[in-house]
Amino acid sequence: MVSARADSAIRPLRLGMVGGGEGAFIGAVHRMAARLDGQFELVAGALSSTPEKALRSAAALGLDPARSYPDFMAMARREARLKEGIEAVAIVTPNHQHVPAALAFLKAGIAVICDKPLASTLKDARRLQRAAEAAGTIFCVTYNYSGYPMVRQARAMVAEGLLGDLRVVQVEYPQDWLTEPLETTGQKQADWRTDPARAGAGGCIGDIGTHAYQLTEFVTGLTVSELAADLSHFVPGRRVDDNAQILLRFSNGARGMLWASQVAPGNENGLKLRVYGTKGGLEWSQEHPNHLTWSPFGEPPRTLTRGGAGISPAAARVTRVPSGHPEGYLEAFATLYTEVARASGRGQRARPARRRCCFQPCATACAV
Repeated sequence: MVSARADSAIRPLRLGMVGGGEGAFIGAVHRMAARLDGQFELVAGALSSTPEKALRSAAALGLDPARSYPDFMAMARREARLKEGIEAVAIVTPNHQHVPAALAFLKAGIAVICDKPLASTLKDARRLQRAAEAAGTIFCVTYNYSGYPMVRQARAMVAEGLLGDLRVVQVEYPQDWLTEPLETTGQKQADWRTDPARAGAGGCIGDIGTHAYQLTEFVTGLTVSELAADLSHFVPGRRVDDNAQILLRFSNGARGMLWASQVAPGNENGLKLRVYGTKGGLEWSQEHPNHLTWSPFGEPPRTLTRGGAGISPAAARVTRVPSGHPEGYLEAFATLYTEVARASGRGQRARPARRRCCFQPCATACAV
């Protein structure tokens, strides 16, 4: 087994965070992931758009009050000037703040780790791409499901040609938590995710459909050339989609379907990918992430296990614990953080000499 853990003799990179204060779900996930392999230390933050809440959140995390900022602009300016300023920033805000916050830190020359979706419009996404290229620093979007070892295994098997020519790709991501109008109760996560001013025009498609789409291209190596989408909002009064059904055509002629829903009772976090080619098929489910079903054509299906026999170096490299011990969501997030640290040249300010801009997880562009 090859561990994803870093050499402990190399100091952690100094990390800042925008968003992720009191009541936030994803901020805590990012903080745990950043710490898991000892690669980052959180030292600064603009943790809330409300200054008082930002200060309370910083105090709860043990941050120096002098490095708790009322907004991300003040944080980017001051941290860029400090001798021991942050080397990377995690942006874990609602979607509408991704672009302005990322631009502020890119202009300051600070590496950016941004939660998905990258932006709410293609125009803004291209602005970020140009800014990242001009800054010459790392930009990572945390599509964390691509960090699972068995997703890396599936990607390696496709690249090796074990499936032959790809023909059909099916991906789905159903949930049920928005089956009723939860946003009307004041629940924080539902409130901003169903608000087009903060979430963007896409609701379900922006929240979880982006994960399904990225996972498809990450594993197959294909790009979507055409699509036909039917976006629906079934809950009365909801202003964004809560169900998406999309037909996909890929650059090699393969066909596919993507279904994402947050109104599918009985589904908690049912991300599943199936890939079929001329020589066989693969199936992976996020709720059972340590297993990958491999079905060579004309042979009985077989189950590959994380850390088990025959696992590729790509999967072994991001495996932390022995086979049979579950490894999942937090570890997959940590894999992306570790790859950002490695790509940055750990222990130095995260500004590599060669420009890198990755709008996929860093493993895709940097291959570290």
